[in-house]
Amino acid sequence: MPQWVKFALEMGPLLVFFVANSRFGIVTGTAVFMAATLIALAASWSLARKIPVLPLVSGVFVLVFGGLTVWLQDDLFIKLKPTIVNTLFGLILLGGLATGRNFLKMALDAAFQVTEEGWRILALRWGLFFLVLAVINEIVWRNVATDVWVNFKVFGITPLTVIFSLTQIPVLLKHQIPQDGAEEEKA
Repeated sequence: MPQWVKFALEMGPLLVFFVANSRFGIVTGTAVFMAATLIALAASWSLARKIPVLPLVSGVFVLVFGGLTVWLQDDLFIKLKPTIVNTLFGLILLGGLATGRNFLKMALDAAFQVTEEGWRILALRWGLFFLVLAVINEIVWRNVATDVWVNFKVFGITPLTVIFSLTQIPVLLKHQIPQDGAEEEKA
């Protein structure tokens, strides 16, 4: 699947959420977000015959916390979702490192040929980054109006993640395994 399609499938539901929230409010926006998330997951399955782990887990949380938001008419649940998801991802990555398992490598090994040290550095950094995102989300949703939080969720978290991803390129380059050495490193 082309990268731009993956990006559209991940960002599409967020943009739909932003527009629906601005026109109809948080509860209706959340319901539309849930529908758009299901459509994006179905499209991912239809195009690639698989759904990537992170969008799948995030989608489950959108449905659970979004469902609670719509059912109880309380925006608290949709605001907590990024905190819980990012905390979960962070703890999984850091907990995996603590127990000798690198879940980031397990998820992305097919995409990048990196040394064990490189995977360890990336997992540690991503684990900490996810925890920082969780803290930032908590600070923002507790201190600003709902519409401002939605803007932050759509136009703040994504650029922060892209910038953080770009700052990890030097680690990927430094610890990259040359194609001819990939088999030896895996052995």
